[in-house]
Amino acid sequence: MNKSESIKELAAALAKAQGSIKGAIKDSANPFFKSKYADLSSVVEAIREAFAANQLSYVQRVEPSDKDEVRVATVILHSSGEWLDCGFLALPVSKHDAQGFGSALTYARRYSLSAAVGVAPEDDDGNAATKAAPKPVSAKSVTQAEWESLTADQQAWLADIAQCVKLELSTKGGDAGYKLLEEQGLDNDMKTALWSRFDSKERAAIKAASAKKVA
Repeated sequence: MNKSESIKELAAALAKAQGSIKGAIKDSANPFFKSKYADLSSVVEAIREAFAANQLSYVQRVEPSDKDEVRVATVILHSSGEWLDCGFLALPVSKHDAQGFGSALTYARRYSLSAAVGVAPEDDDGNAATKAAPKPVSAKSVTQAEWESLTADQQAWLADIAQCVKLELSTKGGDAGYKLLEEQGLDNDMKTALWSRFDSKERAAIKAASAKKVA
């Protein structure tokens, strides 16, 4: 993690800001699966007032890569001139075209910023704690024919979600991957289709986390 020689003032300001930052509202609709999620603008809105009140700002930079991935770093700035570079987040690209790279870049920017400032998504009605316990992820395997019956946009959307869940599994473990999967609000059919995108090790980690949640 790179930083300015001193981050004393930045650290104090960030501590105050985080005391008033709220969760990012899930107010964006997934047009394919009729679910909601907190998009990049929701994360930005969640921190806007707290950052401004404490003389904080941020920039995000993209680094070229020779792999099929996008690399985004979030840098937190303070009016004193102090800065904190939170490091690069690398996210694989599912489709090798402008849409695929654009989608991966948006995901990377959202997750990088959320992690850097400590923002978590919350339900728009504030009643997440009253929801019923999540159902275990189905272990049913989807055939290639069933996967191919989805539209290209649906496949791309699921592939993007799968890449993000894979990233959580590899960096933070099964609980984090399962939590991210549940936050997508997918119905059982979509979970089944998405299940085909994971390998046996990833499935085992998700199933173990799912079992703990419903135990």
